[in-house]
Amino acid sequence: MTRLPLQAVLFDMDGTLVDTERLWWEAVEEVAGRPLTEADRPDVLGRPVEHTAAWLAAATGTPAADLADTLHREFADRVRTGVVPRPGALDLLDALAREGVPTALVTASPRSVADTVLEALGGASRFAVSVTADDTEHTKPAPDPYLAACRALGVDPARCVAVEDTETGVRSAEAAGCAVLAVPSLAPVEAAPGRTVLPGLEGVTVAGLRALLPYRLRVMTWNLWYGGTKVHDHRAKQLKVIAETGVDVVGLQETYGSAAEELAEALGWHHHRAGSNLGIISRYPITAVLGDPDVGFYGAAGARIAVGDREVEVWTAHLDYERYGPYASEPLARLAHEEVRLGQLRDTLRRIGDAAPAVLVGDFNCPSHLDWPDVEWPVTKAAEEAGFRDSYREARPDALRDPGHTWSPVHAEPEPQDRIDFVLHRGLKVLDSRTYVSGTPRTWPDVEDNDWPSDHAAVITTFSLGSGPGTV
Repeated sequence: MTRLPLQAVLFDMDGTLVDTERLWWEAVEEVAGRPLTEADRPDVLGRPVEHTAAWLAAATGTPAADLADTLHREFADRVRTGVVPRPGALDLLDALAREGVPTALVTASPRSVADTVLEALGGASRFAVSVTADDTEHTKPAPDPYLAACRALGVDPARCVAVEDTETGVRSAEAAGCAVLAVPSLAPVEAAPGRTVLPGLEGVTVAGLRALLPYRLRVMTWNLWYGGTKVHDHRAKQLKVIAETGVDVVGLQETYGSAAEELAEALGWHHHRAGSNLGIISRYPITAVLGDPDVGFYGAAGARIAVGDREVEVWTAHLDYERYGPYASEPLARLAHEEVRLGQLRDTLRRIGDAAPAVLVGDFNCPSHLDWPDVEWPVTKAAEEAGFRDSYREARPDALRDPGHTWSPVHAEPEPQDRIDFVLHRGLKVLDSRTYVSGTPRTWPDVEDNDWPSDHAAVITTFSLGSGPGTV
């Protein structure tokens, strides 16, 4: 199985790496002038000093600024004399350093306290980055501190594990998009999808942290153009593209009958062939085939694919090519044939039903309403209304900067250049999406020796499937 690579581990400080939650609790009790109770936890643990000071001010009438100064002083005095690393913390930091995995400190404490604690841990050099309450406008439970750490490290939050000890910190890390390992100190943290809860850091390994990251699923849509037969050695070139792009599932159109099974057999993959024109190939097992197996040249075919302990429905569609809208200059004429394609798509959507997660790919032979501000192309609009999101526009929302044209790398202007091949999804998270063409294709009719064996660009989207509670 392919998981996302571990790019960094982001550590909370108080109660996670060092046993300071107890010291902070004692400092707040001292300033409050009374023992704290279970009811006080939400305003004390995992909160910045300013929040707890404002909470105390509301109860005592003392100015919040004065209380914040006193809390800082009381806590810092205790840290200097009583800070202790939590069991396993230093061993895990050392293991990450040996394997070259960057680490960041992400704390709701102020810089002055963080610096004092860092010295107790062996100095700031243990972390590539440190983000404190002084460094972002909003601190935990907002995602800002974790997002700031990821920006500073140049990493993707979805490829990071955050280690936290409180619900407040967990909410911050999850809102930023990180997988979370929770090691509760004074207050319990519930297990949840994408979150693992352990009693402490002892025995936690780098390999175990990697296993907490979600599975990655890379899906490609590809019109093979008469099966690729317009180009010499087309099958070998198709296999080379699949190998170079590292895709996991390919929804195919214009298979010319046997392309799906031939490609799958050469790759050692699974496949589903539907009619003479559609197919799906997958490195992961196909547990069910969906739709009409005898679908005509136009229509859709689907397969249920098992990725780890999850299943995803993947559908490939090819819609009628006649009277391509952008050929017409008048707005009404552009939409003249869209009812045919719309009917084909609606039939596909009925077959998919409410399934989630689901991916719908294909050559729609029409542009997107997301790219044309003056034309409400009904086919893509209908997919959107059915809950499907356009992964390419989700990853690259600026249509002027990233037009994403898939039609056509071999049919040059005056042929309209547009985006008519799509990877749509429902219930998944998009990590990246891009168009792909290998080499520099020569234009029609001089295409026989092209490295790229199609007249469409492919679209490749990388999804995160999420992860359940893991084992480290």
